[in-house]
Amino acid sequence: MTFIKMCGLRDEATVDLAVELGVDAIGLVLAESPRKVTAEQAAQLRARVPEGTLAVGVYVKIPLDEIVATARTAGLDHVQVHDLRSPADVKFLHDVGLTVVRAVNTGGATEPPEDFGADLLLVDGTVAGAGVTWDWRNRSALPSGRWILAGGLHPGNVTEALAASGAWGVDVSSGIESSRGVKDPEAMRAFAAAVRGA
Repeated sequence: MTFIKMCGLRDEATVDLAVELGVDAIGLVLAESPRKVTAEQAAQLRARVPEGTLAVGVYVKIPLDEIVATARTAGLDHVQVHDLRSPADVKFLHDVGLTVVRAVNTGGATEPPEDFGADLLLVDGTVAGAGVTWDWRNRSALPSGRWILAGGLHPGNVTEALAASGAWGVDVSSGIESSRGVKDPEAMRAFAAAVRGA
């Protein structure tokens, strides 16, 4: 069954709905973004996520020690980091007990990203969180095995994207919003139904 992560959740109602829809992971953005939550807010939302559903802190342009500190405050065991520089960065996070999702931007890449030893790889479009699609059909730039597809996904294209890319999982944020940073419950339901029916 395809892994689903709904990202950029900011309030109890959308977290509760994502859990009700049976998603595998929710993303809590702790970086500068219209979807940002504080570590304290993330902790409150994290408390609503049952065992078996991953709560993932999302970070970009934040020092590793700050990632660790905010993850501890928020009660998060899983972090998604968009600017890891080397396997040493992943090891640093592993050494403090965090599971690491390494997020990379395609930016017209022609070969799969180097393996840094992260637990999961997420492949996004050129700009993270922008909701812009990219060429999922060009498998020369895509990894094999378990990886997560992101970038411009929505209920109307996620089935095609999964078939074209061969991704193991999908990550959606702007594609389930009524406006930037505001989740749309009907779009959330439609996305989950599209993926689960794929």
